[in-house]
Amino acid sequence: MATQFTLGQSASCTDGSCGVVSRLILDPVARTLTHLVIEPRHRSADGRLIPVDLVEGTDGQIRLRCTMAEFDQLDPAEEVEPVDAPVYGEEAAIQSYADIDGMGIGGTISGIGAPVSPGPYMIVSDTVPSGETDFVRHERVHAADGEIGRIEGFVVDRADRKVTHVLLAEGHLWGRKEVAIPVSAVASMENGIWLTITKDQLGELPPRDRP
Repeated sequence: MATQFTLGQSASCTDGSCGVVSRLILDPVARTLTHLVIEPRHRSADGRLIPVDLVEGTDGQIRLRCTMAEFDQLDPAEEVEPVDAPVYGEEAAIQSYADIDGMGIGGTISGIGAPVSPGPYMIVSDTVPSGETDFVRHERVHAADGEIGRIEGFVVDRADRKVTHVLLAEGHLWGRKEVAIPVSAVASMENGIWLTITKDQLGELPPRDRP
C-alpha cells in the first residue's frame, strides 16, 4: 500500500498530539524512507527521531503506535553538548582590549586583570544515521534544465519502505501545481532532488491526488 508522507504534516501518538513532521530521512542509495523527525509544537529543540516502522497510519496525519511518554523516550533528532569556553587571564584580556579613549594596547584599566570566563558553548550535533540524507520542507528540486520547485514529501510503499514518488510543489509565474514525480525520473537524492526530465516534461505530469 502506498502512503504519502508530507513535511509539515501533523503527528499524533495513541494518547494525543505529539507535533509536526519537520524532516524526512532517506537512504539515498536504496531510496527507502528510514525515519521521520517529529517536533513538538513550540518546542523545536525537542524533536525526536522516529523509525518509519513506528508509523501506524497516515490518514490526514501521521499516527504513531506509541504513547506520548514513549515518544519522549525516543532518540533526540539533535544532541546538545556543552563545551567549556577558554579562560583568559590578564595578558590575553589586555591584548584583546580595543583602543578606547587613546589608552592603546598595553594600557591598564580597572578589572582587566580578572580572569574572563563567558561560560560553556553549546555544540549541536545531528543524529541522522550515517550515510542517510534528511529533507526539509521546501527544499529545492532540480529538473534536467534548472530548478523547478520545492519538495513537499514522498509517496512510500509501506511493504518495503521504497520511495515511489517525490511530491513537488511546482512553482510558476502563473500559478502553482502539486505533482507526484515517479522515482524512475529521479537521477539522485543526494544533496537535493535531481531529475532526469526537463521542466516541460515535468509540466505535463497531472496534478497529484491528495489523501
